Amino acid sequence: MTEGRHITLVTGGARSGKSALAERLVGRHGQPRLYIATARAGDDEMSQRIAEHQRRRGDGWVTLEEPVALEQALRETDGQGVRLVDCLTLWLANCLQSADIRSLTKVLLHQRSPVVLVTNELGQGIVPGNALAREFRDRHGWMNQAVAEVADEVWMAVSGQPLRLKPSRETPDDML
Repeated sequence: MTEGRHITLVTGGARSGKSALAERLVGRHGQPRLYIATARAGDDEMSQRIAEHQRRRGDGWVTLEEPVALEQALRETDGQGVRLVDCLTLWLANCLQSADIRSLTKVLLHQRSPVVLVTNELGQGIVPGNALAREFRDRHGWMNQAVAEVADEVWMAVSGQPLRLKPSRETPDDML
């Protein structure tokens, strides 16, 4: 792959290998690499996680830390190379109620350069015990569906193994 708009979503559970898979997918584009980080280093443990990601990526990446204004960061960096957004889950948590998922998908549809986005798969566990956690889980699921809809490709990492979900060879309609 080379230049042009190409949206890829990578999902998976905690420690599933989704960020490493996303980094490999970025390499297909052969363009300058820009990492848009949504994490905030609020404590020592999170600082260590961020440092681990930086070590694994190595040199050759420009990093932009943007925990909230993701749409703006995507617009401003369009045309500068392939962007890796890690991750949508933290962006949604950082924005809380102000996250505009519809605006994010519109921005993605108008990108000229490739974007690879990482997100977590939260909806496979038990129903959370409080209303705020249920609301976050629901909004997160709707966000993942909306981004997957506009994405050219969707991948899932499971136990370090990549599974391509979109495009698939068959659709549910094909099986009916």
